[in-house]
Amino acid sequence: MGTFKIEGGHQLKGSIKPQGAKNEALQILCAVLLTDQKVTIHNIPDIVDVNKLIALLQKLGVKVASVGANAYSFQADDINLEYLESEQFKIDGGSLRGSIMIVGPLLARFGKGYIPKPGGDKIGRRRLDTHFEGFIRLGASFRYNREEHFYGVEAKQLTGTYMLLDEASVTGTANIVMAAVLAKGTTTIYNAACEPYLQQLCNMLIRMGAEIKGVGSNLLIIEGVEKLGGTTHTMLPDMIEIGSWIGLAAMTKSELTIKDVSWKDLGQIPNVFRKLGITVEQKGDDIHVPAHANGYKIQKFIDGSILTVADAPWPGFTPDLLSIVLVIATQAEGEVLVHQKMFESRLFFVDKLIDMGAKIILCDPHRATVIGHNFKSQLKATTMTSPDIRAGISLLIAALSAKGTSIIHNIEQIDRGYERIDERLRAIGAKIERI
Repeated sequence: MGTFKIEGGHQLKGSIKPQGAKNEALQILCAVLLTDQKVTIHNIPDIVDVNKLIALLQKLGVKVASVGANAYSFQADDINLEYLESEQFKIDGGSLRGSIMIVGPLLARFGKGYIPKPGGDKIGRRRLDTHFEGFIRLGASFRYNREEHFYGVEAKQLTGTYMLLDEASVTGTANIVMAAVLAKGTTTIYNAACEPYLQQLCNMLIRMGAEIKGVGSNLLIIEGVEKLGGTTHTMLPDMIEIGSWIGLAAMTKSELTIKDVSWKDLGQIPNVFRKLGITVEQKGDDIHVPAHANGYKIQKFIDGSILTVADAPWPGFTPDLLSIVLVIATQAEGEVLVHQKMFESRLFFVDKLIDMGAKIILCDPHRATVIGHNFKSQLKATTMTSPDIRAGISLLIAALSAKGTSIIHNIEQIDRGYERIDERLRAIGAKIERI
């Protein structure tokens, strides 16, 4: 188990460039299975979860070649479907949440897709019903082995249909879209997710020859085609990492420039941080966060009531940044109620922040009230363990702002989502060591 040793309390300075988007990568990489032609993808983040998925594709028979820094070509012209029923696949697929999204492309192109119960963060229930209900509506038969937690869908020919999704699941929508592009006839998906990463997937599929209307809305209309071709795709910067760096700058009173952020795809993110009192300046396509020498003050609602920051499907605020908001609020002037609606276990890391001296009331599994110190009482260093990716980066930001030397164990969780994070932080002045 890896460990970070962090000497906190230092101001940082400089610029940092966000990696390619993790959540987009997991969708885009699975889409290469839809064609036997070469697909080249740029700005792929070099992180554990993405590298696991690339290795899984290779074991499936996809030819993978490096074509530059963070860029690979993929060609799925000789797929080994027998691997899907092997014991090794149960191990490989079960270690990664994103593996669920190979099912839609495999079902569409080869008539069958299997997956063990996917892994990923332990942040509460993360059901797969939306995925499989969509496949069933397209005409697939479904089976589930309860003893081995193994799912399977099969169909000789998928047929387009109308469906109203029970939730605007991003991965569920992506999986169903990838299945529908090769289905016979018209598929209409209402209550579809419309995140920028899902838009990226749809636009990539359109370049490959798919016919998709309504991209960017919650109503997608897909005319099935017989075959898709190759393409080249560049992934967006990771909006979760961008939000993390904004939070880091505020907590350490540092002046930071976040490069090439794709402002048009950030949605509510800059506005939410501004409500927390943080100055977020747009300079071209960069974000500049000046040093908050006098701290930052949380706004109240117009009627004077306490600010609530809650997650919601796009274009609402992403749940992946609520952990960052919670940490930032510990040193703000004022109070905020953080409402994590989507995952009931994601706020359970607050006990570690309380140990560091934060004033947080965990109201229930979904809500926490934070009373900010206004930097009058600095967080204290401690030893802690990272429970998941987003809590891990939040604890890292807390440690970088804290007085003294902190230890964070289980940093493999952070490495799953953040590329060479210790190297990149040292480049802007952080005192962080990987042990």
